[in-house]
Amino acid sequence: MSNLKKLAGQTAIYGLSSILGRSINFLLIIVYTAYLDTEALGAFTGTYALIGFLNIVFTYGMETAFFRFSTGKNLDPKTVYRSTQSLLILSTLGLGSVVFLSAPLLADLMDYPGRAYLFRWTALILSFDAILAIPFAKLRLDNKALDFAGAKLINILLNVFFNLLFIVWLPQSENISLESFGLNPDWGVEYILLSNLLANGLIIPFVWWRAGFFGFGVEQSILRPMWNYSLPLLFMGLAGVTNELVSRLLFEYVLPENYYPGLSSREAAGVFGANFKLAILMNLVIQAFKYAAEPFFFRQSSDKGSPELYARVMHAFLIFCSILMVAISVNLSWIGPMFLKGAVYTEGFYIVPVLLLGYLLLGVYFNLSIWFKVTDQTNYSFWITLVGALVSIAIIWFLVPIWGYMGGALSTLGCYLVMTSICYYYGQKFYPIPYQTGKGILILALGFALSYLGFYGSIESQFGDFILKNLLALVFVIGIGLMERKSLETLFKKSH
Repeated sequence: MSNLKKLAGQTAIYGLSSILGRSINFLLIIVYTAYLDTEALGAFTGTYALIGFLNIVFTYGMETAFFRFSTGKNLDPKTVYRSTQSLLILSTLGLGSVVFLSAPLLADLMDYPGRAYLFRWTALILSFDAILAIPFAKLRLDNKALDFAGAKLINILLNVFFNLLFIVWLPQSENISLESFGLNPDWGVEYILLSNLLANGLIIPFVWWRAGFFGFGVEQSILRPMWNYSLPLLFMGLAGVTNELVSRLLFEYVLPENYYPGLSSREAAGVFGANFKLAILMNLVIQAFKYAAEPFFFRQSSDKGSPELYARVMHAFLIFCSILMVAISVNLSWIGPMFLKGAVYTEGFYIVPVLLLGYLLLGVYFNLSIWFKVTDQTNYSFWITLVGALVSIAIIWFLVPIWGYMGGALSTLGCYLVMTSICYYYGQKFYPIPYQTGKGILILALGFALSYLGFYGSIESQFGDFILKNLLALVFVIGIGLMERKSLETLFKKSH
């Protein structure tokens, strides 16, 4: 049980840092909308979409490979760290140079003529991210959650500082101008990228210091099997990004015109995409859990009792996220308008419980995926993700013209449900784990039903409505408590 407590504590640290970081970055959006024009914001969105995609290419699954080969392979972790980091530096020099030299071509392709410097900066941002990936992974492996969270927070604060300096303070200063630093006062997205570049560059010495400096060296005997292990994870990552983006990209093209009166297909797609943001808290919890759980799973992989431990972790994760799903869903009537202003967005609130369940299943899939990671059968990851992408596209194609927003939301749910089912089937075949499958499905079904009951059920009194809906969430918590009574009694006895 102490292992579970340690995992929960580290997840909380990662979670708090992620929520704080996301909140600070949300404040930057206010700055951008106040001081930059819409063209600059459009460039910001497009450029960062490219960065998100290429980040996966630059790291090509080596973080997970680093965890695997540093644990359970009878290899010296220091040698694995040195070799992996050295390889990432070499490959980053190559990939970064390609992007840097291709900057004029990329500027023309993305319709930013004469602004090749944007993509040269993008190459540097990608390079800094890549050479920080393994040191950040080592902090997680070494249980240095506070160092990891602290480094991320410093990076975010530096980014905010430079954004405010370039976009707000210097343009309004009477004594110092942007021109005095050789900067162009007409720049927009340039200052967002430049701030990111400076913040990432300045954080490198701190992260390398906390993770431990290394001597450059490449052990081919280690890196060859690591490459074979990580390559399918690269394609899984690329397919995963496609899964995340495909529903929002295709939605406007398959939705019939005038499906929603007064909204064009593109405007309806904007409403659909905005409602994904209401599932952000579930995403943050899953991200925090992944930060803590991935190295934890690999450290425990050589223990004979690891399957039972993985099952307990899955059950605890599922219970917590199911409660979170219900709590968000029953309170959407006031949480939603806090993030999405305008009556048009409320028309899409009804899909949020489906999105929450979809992302919860993505977290379940991450738990299940440990089987192909510890058995070195990562080739399954690509095929499972590919099937998920095809399911997502098929549901969008056939259901969006019929059900609109709900059809799009079901593409996310269907994608992760299919991926979870396939991963569970093959996992139990190759690496059996005693999951409490029946109880888990029951908890999910009850939680989903109560989510919609709380969302649709209402009374005239706002205060009474709030109390009634949250009583549903409380009933769910009490019901789970009764179901888990024996486990809770055992936990209580051990803690005393």
